[in-house]
Amino acid sequence: MHQNNRHTHGAGSASAHHGEILQGVFRDNKGHLTRGLVTLQCPEWKSYAIFYPLPRQNDITCTPGMWKARCAAVVSMLAFSSETSPATGGYVDVCSDIPHGIGMGSSTADVTAVIRAVADFHRAAPTAEVIGKIAVEVERASDPVMIDDRVVLFSHREGTVLETLGRQLPSMIVVGCNADPGTESIDTIALPPAVYSRADVDAFRFLRSELRTAVARGDVTKLARVATSSALINQRFLPKSALDFLLDLCKRVGGCGIQVAHSGTVAGVIFDSRRVDVMENVDRCVAGIEKGGLSLTGIITSCQAATTVGYFGEMRARTGVVPK
Repeated sequence: MHQNNRHTHGAGSASAHHGEILQGVFRDNKGHLTRGLVTLQCPEWKSYAIFYPLPRQNDITCTPGMWKARCAAVVSMLAFSSETSPATGGYVDVCSDIPHGIGMGSSTADVTAVIRAVADFHRAAPTAEVIGKIAVEVERASDPVMIDDRVVLFSHREGTVLETLGRQLPSMIVVGCNADPGTESIDTIALPPAVYSRADVDAFRFLRSELRTAVARGDVTKLARVATSSALINQRFLPKSALDFLLDLCKRVGGCGIQVAHSGTVAGVIFDSRRVDVMENVDRCVAGIEKGGLSLTGIITSCQAATTVGYFGEMRARTGVVPK
């Protein structure tokens, strides 16, 4: 064994998301219907993993209670080991600041971080698609948190990219909250798959086309219409008790639309960050959510304007909510 072909340990990380922009059923490149989604990435919430090899130990152990992460380590060890970097036992330490059970991809982030840690130990450089396939093997369904360099329509039960929509989402701000606070932690795999109608399938085809255009043009208004339509369709399958409240609040505070976690309880009001009154409207939205008795999950933004950063600093001091 050549010791210099791998590290003394391996490290990896992965980000959370804040639900979806679009989720439904779509045609793949062979014309077959498959389930897919487009997520709203949240790079400030993360899961971290470190793999420590123990050459005299055949088994892999993990942070207590994280059986998916342990399974990911076992599968990854088999996938990335080689003649010059053989499989070994060890321990995986996982830590995360991602809330669990509310639709923010906490388990997929843990799994992805572990896959990257084991790959790093072997000095392997798997593509995001390879990581996605392993994640689906471990979880049966996976969010595309491992694909952080482009916007994709992802087949979450196949682990494949149905379409790359563009390099990044339009410049926007999303005020996030827990839209169904009375609901207990949701087990995504235990949820029965949504049964969509033929009309739903036609709607998703249209929404996919609209989202493609929105990303290409940087059109927040069009994107928000897509997200709102997707939320309303999926309200039949996992209803959010505060959805009507958020739709009304969105209209009152100058929002463009809403997005939800289709297998969780988080939701967000979408704002166009380029509007001159966006900071005032975001502040009104935060106040409205607090007055409505909902807990804020964070402020997600794809813009980094100085005025925006300054505003977020003030909001952190006032509410304790950390912008994401």
